[in-house]
Amino acid sequence: MMKRWSIKLKLTCLYGGFMLLLIVAALAILFSLSTQEVLSSVQSDLKKQVQGSVEELEAEGGYLEADSDFYNMENGVYLSVYGVDGTFLYGRIPTGFGSQPDFEHDTLRTVREGQETFYVFDISQDIEGYGPVYIRGITSVTRAENSFTVTLRFALILLPGLAVVLVLLSYFFVRRALLPVRRITDTVKEIREEADLSRRVDLPGGRDEIYHLADTFDHLLSELEEAFARERQFTSDVSHELRTPAAVILLQSEELLSDPSLSEPQREQLEAIRKKAGDMSAMISQLLLLSRADQGRQVLQKEPLDISELTLMTAEEQQLLADEKHISIVTDIEPGIVMEADESFFIRLLVNLISNSISYGREGGTTKVSLHREEQEAVLAVADDGVGIDGKDLPRIWDRFYRADASRGDSSHSGLGLSIVKWIAKEHGGEVAVESEKGRGSTFTCRFPL
Repeated sequence: MMKRWSIKLKLTCLYGGFMLLLIVAALAILFSLSTQEVLSSVQSDLKKQVQGSVEELEAEGGYLEADSDFYNMENGVYLSVYGVDGTFLYGRIPTGFGSQPDFEHDTLRTVREGQETFYVFDISQDIEGYGPVYIRGITSVTRAENSFTVTLRFALILLPGLAVVLVLLSYFFVRRALLPVRRITDTVKEIREEADLSRRVDLPGGRDEIYHLADTFDHLLSELEEAFARERQFTSDVSHELRTPAAVILLQSEELLSDPSLSEPQREQLEAIRKKAGDMSAMISQLLLLSRADQGRQVLQKEPLDISELTLMTAEEQQLLADEKHISIVTDIEPGIVMEADESFFIRLLVNLISNSISYGREGGTTKVSLHREEQEAVLAVADDGVGIDGKDLPRIWDRFYRADASRGDSSHSGLGLSIVKWIAKEHGGEVAVESEKGRGSTFTCRFPL
């Protein structure tokens, strides 16, 4: 179960539990020592009261008299005076103390009466003008213990509240300590969602391991950004360099094919060259488009556009390509859907999706193009009943040059079309998704805000 907990929760429980255990142990030791201290204090007060009471006694005319202060009960001590024969003379005796233990000079004793326990301390004192007497002090041990027990119970009642405070403080300190980790995580999420390698964690100065980790991560991002920049520049440069040769090959092939003196084998060879040159030229154009997009130089010219009419027109044009595989393009398009869009790029998105569906569709099958309004969105879907895509390949079909299975279609596809579709959809504020089942076909869905 703990494997599912976050590091923050684990550290909070560990730190809070440790502090709580430490406090409980300290309180246990403190209360144990305090019990002894309380009893020692009761004994000490009892002895002081008895010994100090001698000054409150005097004899006058052969009679023993006690000052009024003698009857004042201080610190729970009851004082009384007895004759040498045990006769009670003056003082107070606590309720519940019914016994009359023998007198023992300067001796502290414990006397139990029913459910209550008392300390008894006697001293023998010779009063000038009267003679020897016994002064007895009595105090309740049970009451002192009960008072301490009340304090203990109060502390135990406060302990759960203290535990909650400790846990909250633990969470606060752990949260503060892990803020850099949260910042690193958020940065990674932003990079993943926005594909922006220019972002940095950029933590303020620190010396602990987390700050070193963040600094290492920033350096890694810098290196990756530079590497991708070099890759994009290389792609752009190579595409520009190859564009002209490919165009020349394509043009020369078309001119040679117009020569009536060519033999059939020569014509077939030239036709193959022309086709491959055409595929190369198309791929180079796609690479240049993606390169400009990566560099932020590809700007869309958006305007209010009737995408219903545009989708229907594009689907009808693609029927010529579909006829080669005897595939029927069926449309289900809601009329009058208008959105801010770049016409040329929206057509490219439609062409890429429909041509992809035809390429990987079943001979004699069907491609369905639908467009409907759903609340504040335009939902475009292109579905086929072709070979489908394996589940493990679905997450990667948007990657450049990735083809799940070379056997899915002809080799003319560069693996760039769906990357362009995703980019165009994103630039229009939309998103694209796919549902597919191996051997049953695929459905590509684009959602655009209206």
